[in-house]
Order: sequence, then structure tokens, then C-alpha cells
Amino acid sequence: MSTYSAGAAFRKAMQEETPLQVVGAINANHALLAKRAGFKAIYLSGGGVAAGSLGLPDLGISNLDDVLTDVRRITDVCDLPLLVDVDTGFGSSAFNVARTVKSMIKFGAAAIHIEDQVGAKRCGHRPGKEIVSKQEMVDRVKAAVDARTDDNFVIMARTDALAVEGLEAAIDRALACVEAGADMIFPEAITELAMYKQFANAVKVPILANITEFGATPLFSVEELAAVDVGLVLYPLSAFRAMNKAAENVYGAIRRDGTQKNVVDTMQTRMELYERINYHDFEQKLDALFAQQKSK
Repeated sequence: MSTYSAGAAFRKAMQEETPLQVVGAINANHALLAKRAGFKAIYLSGGGVAAGSLGLPDLGISNLDDVLTDVRRITDVCDLPLLVDVDTGFGSSAFNVARTVKSMIKFGAAAIHIEDQVGAKRCGHRPGKEIVSKQEMVDRVKAAVDARTDDNFVIMARTDALAVEGLEAAIDRALACVEAGADMIFPEAITELAMYKQFANAVKVPILANITEFGATPLFSVEELAAVDVGLVLYPLSAFRAMNKAAENVYGAIRRDGTQKNVVDTMQTRMELYERINYHDFEQKLDALFAQQKSK
């Protein structure tokens, strides 16, 4: 009997689309919208969990259970393979990293990325980042790989070393992570397109480009990134940023005008929401149950 593997689905998506566009979904509703738009894979950002679910900054405050709650909600309703940001592994030891990996697989994630920042981490596009030694990062990767209960589950190693130690050191770390078993590499805060090509040539595994807005990395197109052998293109918080701005505008308008009439045309309609979450399918099943009870 075959068992479904989210990791295998993620790898299959990469074969079907190169580079694979991976879009951030801040919640289960957005996961369904991403699928409707045609994406083949989605992403849960650690910074998104912190800001969106907890209202806190991305400074290592959120924990494993916070992230797992959002992972489960997304995977319960959306079958797109999910890449999850697990920060530094949610703990100081290999046991913590192992628990994180096993839990992610159990809750339906397809892949994770784990980074080389210290426990009191910062957003990858902020100054003042501190990274652990190369050996400590290698140990994190080894612990993650060893903990896999599904060989297809993807372990991606993220390095923030470019901003701290420079390009050569970052590539050296990436090579060490691949040797330790990392399936893919996520070089954070890249500033020049050619740098991706250098990473790809060196590590010989898929490279992820984090094309986040308002950060250190220019908003390169899929075509530009394909030309330098990038394997995955990540848009971690694009919809979240748009959602937040829209909410601010609506709150401001209602408070200012005493009515929402002036912003109704910016809103998703009731029927659009029902369609996106398959409301009518649920309602029809409920109607059928009521009809059965009445006929008894």
C-alpha cells in the first residue's frame, strides 16, 4: 500500500516547474487562494507566524507549537506541498531539531528550511545578525536529516553568512551543509543576481532565491533567476503585506467616514468568499443530513 508523501509532492512540483514559484500563505484561507491562482507549492514564513498569528516581531520569540498550529490548519484544507520556516530549529540541541523535523512531517509539511543564525535570531534582511559556527550549523543539518521519517521530506539549509562573513564564507558553509545531507540551499539576503549563479555552480543542489519586498534582494523576475540556475523562487509575505495594507485602509475609512461604503469595492464579496472556501459544498451536505432526519 502506497503512502502519500508531501515531500515527494514538493520534489515533483520542482520537476514540473523550473524555477518553482513558492508563494507565502499566512493562513489556510490564503493557501486555498494560492492554489486557485495556480501555484504548485506554498510557504509558511516564521516572520509571518510571529507578526500575523502572534502580533510579535521576528526575533526568535515564537516557538514550535505556534508554527505547528498554522501548519496543521493549512495542511488540513490545502494539498499543495508546504515549505515551512523553522528558524534555528526551535531549541539549542540536536534533540530539539529532531523533534521539529518529526513534528513537521507528522503535521503534513513537505519541507523545512533551517538557518545558521544564533537562537536570538533576526529577520534575514535586518542588520546586526549573528551566526553560529560552521560546525554548529552542520550539526543542525545532520540532526534534521537523521530525524527524517520520510526520506523524501526536504531539508533545506539557509545561510545568513553573506551579510556577516561575505560571499566565499557563505558558499563554504553551503557546501558543508550539502555534505551534511541538505537537499537544497537558501542563501539569504543576496544582493546581486550573479551571486546565485556562484552558489548554484558550487553546491550542485537546488538554490532558493528569497524575493521578499523591501529587503536587501532586488525583485528579480523568474526569467532572470532561471538564467542563473535558481531552482526555487520564494515570495514569503507578498500577500500578507497587501492584506495588512488593505485592512489598515478599511479600518481608517470606517473610523474616518463612519461607514464602510467608500471601501466596499476593495473588499472580497460574500459570494467570492463562499466560493473560495467551498461553502456551498458543506451547506449541501448539511441540507442532505437534515432531509434524512426529517424523512425518518
